[in-house]
Amino acid sequence: MTTLLLISGSLRAGSTNAAVLRTASEVAEEGVETILYGDMAELPHFNPDHDREGEPVHTAVAGLRAQVAAADALLICTPEYAGALPGALKNLLEWTVGDGSTYRKPIAWINASGPAAPSGGADAHESLRKVLGYVHADIVEAACVRVSLTRDAVGPDGTIRDPATRAKIADAVGALARHADRVGGG
Repeated sequence: MTTLLLISGSLRAGSTNAAVLRTASEVAEEGVETILYGDMAELPHFNPDHDREGEPVHTAVAGLRAQVAAADALLICTPEYAGALPGALKNLLEWTVGDGSTYRKPIAWINASGPAAPSGGADAHESLRKVLGYVHADIVEAACVRVSLTRDAVGPDGTIRDPATRAKIADAVGALARHADRVGGG
């Protein structure tokens, strides 16, 4: 069994990024367990004074780190705000530096942006690539994809219904899971 931790970079209710990740859970192949991380809003602002070696961290941080450590790989879907990662996602990633939980962890992202987005979310993903490179994450390029969609693509059940988009998401999830298996996960 390969476990993927799914992380939405958006705190917004009705987020298309969260819808993409709920869809990823639905289309994951047999033998792939997905867990949608839902406590990003509970994380305190990162402060190195609260992340000292050998000292306990905030319970939300401890929970995040436990989930990241238990996962074989991470799949992130994030919007772009002000030309970069949303602050809440950057904060989450900063909390993973101290314990090294993303070091060599297979990580991929799905870029879900509307067709009218000026850069298609590319700036957010370039800043994500920079942060993940800094922590020496294993970026799985074959699982990093862009899906063009708007909020009306989200069905009443909170998932993406378009078959072509679902297939693209399934391909990304499959590529990430296979890579995680090859490098020692699952």
